[in-house]
Amino acid sequence: MTFTEEYPYQPPTFRFLLPIYHPNIYPDGKLCISILHNPGDDITSGEQASERWSPLQGVESVLRSVLLLLDDPEINSPANVDASVCYRDDRPTYDKRAKETVEKSKGDIPSDFVMPTTLEPPPPPKSTDDDAEFWAESEDELDFGGSDTDDMADFDDDAEDDSDDDKN
Repeated sequence: MTFTEEYPYQPPTFRFLLPIYHPNIYPDGKLCISILHNPGDDITSGEQASERWSPLQGVESVLRSVLLLLDDPEINSPANVDASVCYRDDRPTYDKRAKETVEKSKGDIPSDFVMPTTLEPPPPPKSTDDDAEFWAESEDELDFGGSDTDDMADFDDDAEDDSDDDKN
């Protein structure tokens, strides 16, 4: 997905880097979907402004629309006519080509990738630090200048003198 300087007033562009045989994907990987068309009514295509891009759209709505379109192609206004005809007339062949594309794309997945199975964010990674060492007492005796210093005795004597003055 690529965003121009006019975003969010103009839609981003969306292109698949690997070839995908799909009625709504051009051979160069560009996606043909109403939500990514410039705002406003289009008399030629018959698309209403409500079906096209608006600044209220965001990345999430675009990705959801792409996923829906991949699952349920719009074969009446195809970007790839051959894929559209195959989808309509020879579904087993279309499904076979789609599965081949999926298998080919799996080679690009990093070996340590874990497919998410929920929309919940994963828990933060556990620390490898040993907390027990943090709580262990230090062998060095440090004086941070707290109330346990010898100066407290002088302070206590002054406090008693001040209280005697208040009584007079």
